[in-house]
This record gives sequence, structure tokens and C-alpha cells, in this order.
Amino acid sequence: MTQQTQKQPLPPIREARSRFRNTIGKYTLKRSSACISCGLCAKLCPYGVHPRYENFSKPMRPVEHKCIGFACKQNDFYCIDRCPQQALTLRLNPILETLGDYRWPSEMLIAHWEMAESGNLPVVDLEYNLGYSGGGFDKIRFKRPDPAQYRRIGDAALDLSLDLNKRKDGRPERRLSLPCYSGGMSYGSMALSALTGRARAAQRLNTLTCTGEGGYPKEFMPYADFVITQVATGLFGVREETMRFAPVIEFKYAQGAKPGLGGHLLGDKVTPEVAAMRETVVGNSLFSPFPFHSVYSVEDHKKHVDWVKEVNPRAIVSVKVSTPTDVDMVAVGSYYAGAHIVHIDGSYGGTGAAPDIAKKNIAMPIEYAIPKVHQFLKDEGIREEVCLIASGGIRNAMDVAKAIALGADGVVIGTAELVALECVRCGNCESGRGCARGIASTDSELGQMISEAYAEQRIVNMYMAWRKQWCELLRQLGFSTIRELVGRSDLLVHLDYLEAEERAQYQPAPRKRMYI
Repeated sequence: MTQQTQKQPLPPIREARSRFRNTIGKYTLKRSSACISCGLCAKLCPYGVHPRYENFSKPMRPVEHKCIGFACKQNDFYCIDRCPQQALTLRLNPILETLGDYRWPSEMLIAHWEMAESGNLPVVDLEYNLGYSGGGFDKIRFKRPDPAQYRRIGDAALDLSLDLNKRKDGRPERRLSLPCYSGGMSYGSMALSALTGRARAAQRLNTLTCTGEGGYPKEFMPYADFVITQVATGLFGVREETMRFAPVIEFKYAQGAKPGLGGHLLGDKVTPEVAAMRETVVGNSLFSPFPFHSVYSVEDHKKHVDWVKEVNPRAIVSVKVSTPTDVDMVAVGSYYAGAHIVHIDGSYGGTGAAPDIAKKNIAMPIEYAIPKVHQFLKDEGIREEVCLIASGGIRNAMDVAKAIALGADGVVIGTAELVALECVRCGNCESGRGCARGIASTDSELGQMISEAYAEQRIVNMYMAWRKQWCELLRQLGFSTIRELVGRSDLLVHLDYLEAEERAQYQPAPRKRMYI
């Protein structure tokens, strides 16, 4: 493994259209039988809502997710008014009432689909930074920036990199180009094409993805320098041979969405290929125990860390833990055991495989855990030697920035990448092979709905759109690097601690609220 500290060129953005014929947008635009296919709407619209092919007499279905809606009425190209036959009808999409949930509202889902398609921030009026959860990052805002601090500097001159090894112990000083990387999703829980697409995206973005606890498919080999191998309590698919490929080896002691419960893969997902990888029996449900039954002290933990360091002398070691009330002590113990990365995973992480009773009642929310661990590491005098990574309910670019301002060096992203692949958050990820969109499925036919190239480009596009938000935030704050934001909780406000008049200044524009 060579050290990767040089600045990497940004990957190109390419359009990655939806896999589905009928896309979902904020608005619906219907064309009646009165249409005479004059083509005026196609000529007028600058957003590509009305596709039209030469020598094709019938009008095409409008691309509704590109329509900016009633805000277009002020433009002279407003198709509804300009249609000579009055054949077009615009309205708010009724599906918004049923799509999404409090944490991932419909507009946030639609916006991320648009980012994944175009690589740009949506032009449609969508709220993609905040949900309706009533807490967490939805109650945290950045303070109004001082216009005098604004730096007129291009995106390319801003540094968003993340250093994983701060210990200076002779192992590679790995630098990622983004302040985040992809969380563990295992072979068996996900379609292989989606997993491999994530690895390809990680290579192009100069970041990382993680195998989860399902083993190391041979399809990952071309991207080995960008794939974290996870060693979890079930030891499914763990082999010293594949550990030698990895730039980072991650011990998963617990998961924020289900601490104390371990993992669970239903038997219907354990196909012959999955069973061979995990060295188990076809069709049998698999349970990861909690905890590692070989670890009951920091000394035991150090034996694990020493083991993987001996197996792979070039690997950086990450330790993933949940967020109990003593998570700060756990973080310090991991540092003294020899870990380079302390990865804390708060509640609300995980996909539909995590039970709600666990997500809502066991682990500490990540926005409380980050500053607690950050401050304790500072008090111990070791903060600058630890890479503190946070995950668990971090949904969008501004959530990432808020987590960093609270004290994290970077974050791990999971669900948002699935949303980029057009996940609708139905919550049925664990239900056999039947993910309606082919993402969390081991069914060979459903898995063919996703190509590696599609998954790769959609994920690249989403992160490039996020990058635009991070760069603009740094300019507003007068910063040159994302590292200047670490621990700057003084730049944040929590709405619950503001007077009503001041709170109103931080509220988003009024919207129709769903999920009541």
C-alpha cells in the first residue's frame, strides 16, 4: 500500500438517469388528449421536462421530477399558460403524503435522487437539509455567517480531505479526498452489483467503502485499496488472506442501531453463494453474537488489535462501537489498545434490518455522543492522535458538517448511498430477497435491476453535489479546510435554547408538513 496523501483529481460528473420509467417528483404534470403535439412546450422548457424526439409524432410523457412547479409561473416559458390547447395540468404530487418518514421526508428523498442523477443541487424547490424528526440534527443550525468573513475562493482550492492515521506510527498516513466514507454493508444483505458499485465509486472519489460482516467477494479485488475489511462478532467470512488486502481493518464491536443485539440475516437471504462466503448452511438464519466473547477488557481488545496488525503490517485499525453513556471511556480504551480510528455509531443508524425498538431506545443519539467523546479525548491529551469518525443517522451534506462542528473528524455514510440508488425507505431490507428496488436483495433476478456502473455513477454524483454544499459553507465561514471546522460547536445553535423571536430566524420557509 502506498501512502495516498497527494491531492486527487475530482471524478467527472455524468448524468445517471433513473432505472425506472416513471420517476417521482414533487409535482405531477399531465398532458390531456387535447394535445396536438405541436412541440412548443419542449422548445420552451429549459429544464428538459418535455422530451421530444425527431420524427416521433406522439408526445412523450413529461419528466416530472425535473419540473420546478408553480415557481415557473413567473417565467415567460411557463408551459401551462403557453400551451395553445391548454392540455397541461400541474399539481403537487399526492405521493408526497405517503413517501418517506419523519427523518427522511419525501422532499429529502426526491432531492437526493436528483443529486444522484445530475451531480448538482436540485433546481426544484426542495428541502433536503432538514427533516421533521423534531430533534437531532433537525434542531441544530449553523449560526448566520458574517458576510465580512466570506472568502471568494473556488471549490478546487478548498481542502475537504480526511486523515485517517494521526498516530505517526510508521503505518500509511492515508488521506481521503472527502470527509466521509461508506459504512459496512455485507454480502448477503445487499445485491452484489450494488456493493461492487460502491467500491468502484470509492476508488473514483478516493475514499473508502466497507465489506460489513459478510466476507470479501472476489469482485472487490480490483478496488482492494479502497475497501475496508470488517471483523465482526460472528466472524462471517473473516480470513487472514483477505485482511492482507485491506488498507483499513475495522473491528465492529457494536452497532448503534442495535447495540446488545448483534446482527441478523434471515435464512431466505442465505443463498448458496452467501453461504459459501460465510462458511455456513444454505437457508439458515445467521446471528452475530454480542459481544466478542473473547473481549472483556481493554487488554483483550489490545490482543485483537495486535493480531490484525501482525496479519497486515500496513493496515490502519478502526474500532466501531455504539454509544452507551460511557462511550468516551470506550474511545480512550480503544486508543490505548492501538486503534487509529475510533468510529462511534449512534442510534438511528442502520437500514430496515434494525428494529425500531432498538433504534429509539438503546444507544445515545450521535449528536450527544460526538462532543462527549471529542472533549474527553481532549482532556486526556490524545485528541490530535485519534481520528474520530461518527455515524448513525447522518443523512445529508449539512448533517455531515454539523457532526464535524460538534467534534468529529469525519463521518460514515450508509443509508444516503442506498437512497442515491433510488431506495424509497420502505423499511423491508431484512425481508428475504424481496427489496422492491433490488438494492437489499440476494435474488439474482432482482439484483440485475442494478448495474455496477449505475451504482458507481449515482454515488459519485451524490457526493459531488454534497461537495458543493461543503465548499459553500467553508467560504461562508472564511475557512480553507474542513479540518478548521472540527469541534467548532460555537458556530452552531440549537433551536430549543433560543428565544422564540431568534428561533424564527432559523426556521426554514413554511411547507406542507407530512406524516402528522
